[in-house]
Amino acid sequence: MAKAKFVLKEPNSKSETLIYLVYNYQYKRFKYSTGETINPKFWNKTAQRVKTTKQFKEYPEFNSRLDNFENGINNAFRKLLNDGIQPNNTILKQALEDELDDSIVKPKRLTFFEFIDDYIEESKLNKTEGTIKVYNTTFKYLKEYAKKYKSVNFETITLEFYNHYLGFLKTDHNLSSNTVGKHIKTIKSFMNEATERGYNTNLEFRNKRFKTIREESDTVYLSIDELKKIEKVDFSASPRLERVRDLFLIGCYTGLRFSDFTQIKPENIVSNNTVIEIRTHKTGQRVSIPLHKTVRKILKKYKNNLPKAYTNQTMNDYLKDVVSVAGIKEEVETTITKGGKVVKKPLPKYKLVSTHTARRSFATNLYLAEVPTISIMKITGHKTERSFLQYIRMTQKENADKLLTHPFFN
Repeated sequence: MAKAKFVLKEPNSKSETLIYLVYNYQYKRFKYSTGETINPKFWNKTAQRVKTTKQFKEYPEFNSRLDNFENGINNAFRKLLNDGIQPNNTILKQALEDELDDSIVKPKRLTFFEFIDDYIEESKLNKTEGTIKVYNTTFKYLKEYAKKYKSVNFETITLEFYNHYLGFLKTDHNLSSNTVGKHIKTIKSFMNEATERGYNTNLEFRNKRFKTIREESDTVYLSIDELKKIEKVDFSASPRLERVRDLFLIGCYTGLRFSDFTQIKPENIVSNNTVIEIRTHKTGQRVSIPLHKTVRKILKKYKNNLPKAYTNQTMNDYLKDVVSVAGIKEEVETTITKGGKVVKKPLPKYKLVSTHTARRSFATNLYLAEVPTISIMKITGHKTERSFLQYIRMTQKENADKLLTHPFFN
């Protein structure tokens, strides 16, 4: 039996999220954006309607609009069957919109740039500062491209646009391949969101040739011996470097992102001071991490109240000083494709260290210590082994040393 239900796009969101109509029929599943948004705290999951509450006074009208969607899909499905037409999702979508034509207020038709502008404002409520910065930079380049070359709207995001835009980012702005890939990925995110909300019908951006380009970056990790060197340095004469060093080491021995290891509170230290339990900022996952002896030592130093962190950028600047003072200055050859050209140059290792090096160091050091991959992934939150292994930074010699204990070589 065909049945309609309503679900929230992000049921755990702290701000408004989209409501989808989901219709299961003849072993098929039809999903349709209602264009309506609601804060999950006002949503009754069982009734699949807005709660009857004075805090949301317009609930009667809101629920009435959802009733129109439910009645519309049921009527559309029944009429198709009565007319001898076998429903599929394309036919059902058109039939539903014909039914709803006069009974709902259609969303305002936004241009692509208007949508991006609204989406960035909305994202400030539930996205990280770093993500918003990427959104704004991508938007800036799109507006510059539109002004210099040709207008950009939903229908113009085609493979022709993709190829021309790659050249614009590489040639006009001399961006690296990974930075170009990041902006293409963001455009695809904008288009996906607009499509789900019913503003866009052009799906050429999902073509496999409209791909996010990526080259392996010259990211580094710090070995256990190098971390011990950093830990041993006396920074008492420089409180700012001492604070940065201590927070960075917390990241290196927990695998947490900057947004998480800088927000550890006393209540996150559980199981008689042996485990950190925290819900990650980026993914909302709850992770449990055994406390390394270095982490316990630092937490004890601050009585479980870690010092306030600098901004990520400031911390990255100070961190290079920390690692340099620890004597980690060996040269590393870096390779980057910039403006379409491959550029190679040696850099001292400390210049390549950032707060994200902490997470890579954690994953790599545990992997080299032969901790099961699945156990590490439980902490880092990687969904697939493939994405996890991209985090591992291991030299050829380290790989050979690891293989020496393998039965094949003995």
